[in-house]
Amino acid sequence: MKESILKEKSFRFAVRIVNLYKYLCKEKKEFVLSKQILRSGTSVGAMIREAEHSESKADFIHKIAIAQKEINETIYWLELLKETEYIPNSEFESFNADAVEIIKMITSSIKTAKSNLITNH
Repeated sequence: MKESILKEKSFRFAVRIVNLYKYLCKEKKEFVLSKQILRSGTSVGAMIREAEHSESKADFIHKIAIAQKEINETIYWLELLKETEYIPNSEFESFNADAVEIIKMITSSIKTAKSNLITNH
C-alpha cells in the first residue's frame, strides 16, 4: 500500500517538475538549471517504478536509495532556482513540501526493507 502511495506521489511530483521545466524554458529562458531539475526530478519516480520489479530485496533497496539521492538533488536545484530568483518563494515552498514528503516516505521504505532483510536472514 505504502509503495503505491509513493509511486503516485512521485509521479505527480514528476508532472509538476515537467511543467516547471516548460515554464523555466519558455518564460525565463533558462535552459541549464531547468535541464538539471528535469533530470533529477523525473528520475525519482522512474527509480521507484524500477524498484517495483527489483530482482531481490537488496536490489529494491539499491534502487529506492537512488530515488532518495535524486529527490535530495532535486531539492538542491529547487533551492538554487529560488535563490537565483527563477522561481518565487511560494513556488519553492510548494515544491519543497512535496519533495520533503517524498524523501521521508523513501527513507521509511528503505528502513523497512533493510529491517525485513535482516529479520529474514
